Amino acid sequence: MKALVVTELKKDLEVMNMPDPSLTPDGVVIQVKANGICRSDWHLWQGDFSWVGLDLELPHILGHEFSGVVEEVGGNVTNIKKGDRVVVPHAHGDGTCEYCITGHANLCESPAIVGVTYHGGFGEYVHVPNADQNVMRLPDNVGYEAAAGLGCRFMTAFHGIVDQVSVKPGEWVAVHGCGGVGLSSIHVATAMGANVIAVDINDEPLALAKEHGAKVTINGKEKDAVNEIKELTKGGAHVAIDALGITATCQNAIYSLRKRGRLLQLGMTSNAEKGMIPLPIDLIVTTELSVNGSANMPISRFPDMMRMVEGNFLQPEKLITRTVGLEEAGKVLESMSTFQSPGVSVLNRW
Repeated sequence: MKALVVTELKKDLEVMNMPDPSLTPDGVVIQVKANGICRSDWHLWQGDFSWVGLDLELPHILGHEFSGVVEEVGGNVTNIKKGDRVVVPHAHGDGTCEYCITGHANLCESPAIVGVTYHGGFGEYVHVPNADQNVMRLPDNVGYEAAAGLGCRFMTAFHGIVDQVSVKPGEWVAVHGCGGVGLSSIHVATAMGANVIAVDINDEPLALAKEHGAKVTINGKEKDAVNEIKELTKGGAHVAIDALGITATCQNAIYSLRKRGRLLQLGMTSNAEKGMIPLPIDLIVTTELSVNGSANMPISRFPDMMRMVEGNFLQPEKLITRTVGLEEAGKVLESMSTFQSPGVSVLNRW
């Protein structure tokens, strides 16, 4: 099969012919129709995340935001059949540990992550293990590109906003960083009835943030974002989201909260921080702030999110700014080094 392959960290990705995946009794082989190009792919290509135990075995095929058609079905699979249109939530569980059993398969003790622990959607075909648990059918009115747009960024934002910090109608939500996960957060928070403030240092992503529901946009190069948010909200945001994962955005998100505010940490760090960002602990204590993470999304929450997509309350396809072919996808990834890839890019041509 044709695939875009990481042969060496931080070096140009190569379009290569790779072996087709082999079918296992509990798995399915999917022909990929669309795959989102995510900043997490960029992190992995840079060699980040080793501090949380994520190391690629090279050569490797990235891609963890994909949808497609089932081509082959293992003999033990009962819920999925050949020809089904499907999407694959990227964080898998084995179905046996306490977290899987209690509905938190995204925190499985023996996790598998498509495009990380096994080859992903930058290839024409992907084999997904434990298919009955880890593959979801697509509704007829949801296209492949929209389903790819539901990948890592969107579902992580949904889980964080709806489950982890329980955003309520009328609350102020400040989103620091308007890349893919930031725009997804704006879209989801707006759908939940929140008043969203978008913060970035570039005007292009701020314009996209406005299109996707932000009531106010702030260019952090031109204004003191924390003071602006405090003044606008008369005390601070109820929820602040760090959607990038650098020291400045994380700390600014915390400082922009009102008393008893909730930080939602969506961005993961790069080599500059290696997972460690200093936090204003005394402020967290004295103003009773809460700090929350969102690690992908439990597969058990996928049906609720998909019903909102079916009903057009959520429209992930609107976040897609361009579609590309396999040869262009590597350049999109490279452009993320300088934050020159606004919106969501989707690979849909091999």
